[in-house]
Amino acid sequence: MHGPEILVLDEPFSGLDPVAVGVMSEVLRDRAAAGVPVIFSSHQLELVERLCDRVGIVRSGRLVAQGTIDELRATDRPLWEISGSLPAGWEAGVAAVTVTQEGPGAWRVEAASAEAAQAGLAAAMKSGTVTSFAPVRPSLTELFQDVVSAPEEAA
Repeated sequence: MHGPEILVLDEPFSGLDPVAVGVMSEVLRDRAAAGVPVIFSSHQLELVERLCDRVGIVRSGRLVAQGTIDELRATDRPLWEISGSLPAGWEAGVAAVTVTQEGPGAWRVEAASAEAAQAGLAAAMKSGTVTSFAPVRPSLTELFQDVVSAPEEAA
């Protein structure tokens, strides 16, 4: 009689070519679909983002963040991207937002609330042509960089 099964892997994608990565990904998905808990470590964060239900980030041997990717992405001040043909200073007078130009025709809006972001969008639309407005969804790589580069708290 077998006890409960659990699959624990250390860097299972390291050194694999793209075809082998696909095969290994399918094996891990199949085991998880069969009810087997699958735990693995990896620095290939795009694969982690694609495969995992929950993620833990370890720094200096300590678990410093954990949750679903959506939980880890949640912030107190949502970020939005606005693209379009807008004049300089279009954001003047919009309360509760900070706007930074990311490049030609692209701005990042840090908003205190979804309502404030909508007010920023309304100001942009009044000033020029908006071609896109979308929430910024940081990648797992960006989340990892933020967590590991943050100052360590005293134990």
